[in-house]
Amino acid sequence: MNRILNGVVRAIAETFDLPDPILEIGSYLVPGQEDLADLRRFFPGKSYVGLDVRPGPGVDLVADVEALPQADASIGTVIAMNTFEHVPRFWRGFAEVWRVLRPDGALLVSCPFYFHIHSYPSDYWRFTPEAVELLLADYPSKLLGWHGPPRRPASVWALAFREGRPPISPSDFAAYRRRLAAYARQPLAWGRRWRYHLGRWLCGRRPFSPYLDRERWETVCRNSALE
Repeated sequence: MNRILNGVVRAIAETFDLPDPILEIGSYLVPGQEDLADLRRFFPGKSYVGLDVRPGPGVDLVADVEALPQADASIGTVIAMNTFEHVPRFWRGFAEVWRVLRPDGALLVSCPFYFHIHSYPSDYWRFTPEAVELLLADYPSKLLGWHGPPRRPASVWALAFREGRPPISPSDFAAYRRRLAAYARQPLAWGRRWRYHLGRWLCGRRPFSPYLDRERWETVCRNSALE
């Protein structure tokens, strides 16, 4: 989790009334990231369960996304921020999310792309924006987003609604974009920015673009029912 993705969650939570109960997959609060990774505070007053494959801070239920214990159509919203890269058979996890979501349910998901290998229990996958859109093809209404250089995005995210939810309106999409601009921020310290700009001048932009462009984001709305 980084400050940009934290801002993405805040922007979405303030724009859309995501139904509860909310199930967060991969809710373990990694030491040092407690403030960034604790997403419950964005959903006050809503039933919220944190699930992970290991017990610890932020975890209410120990289980595996490949075999969720929740009943069919029992969950309003599933949140999985930077989790599916750690799921060995991620396609099973996405199928399980679809199974437990109500017809009016929502999935908020993010995945890293240009990021170092990290773990628990291991790090298996990377997802392009096109891959995330393909995985969410059955959701008729969705937002897709990514940040970083266009050819090397740092992270990819999506908010996808099932068929029982009305299409995303232009006004909601515009409000979400305004909040992204306000919240999805992770500016470089001035000294580091100066060094990267100097390096870009000496060596070219490409090696430094993941750092200089990390606050650059793009987002699109897909409403298949209206297209």
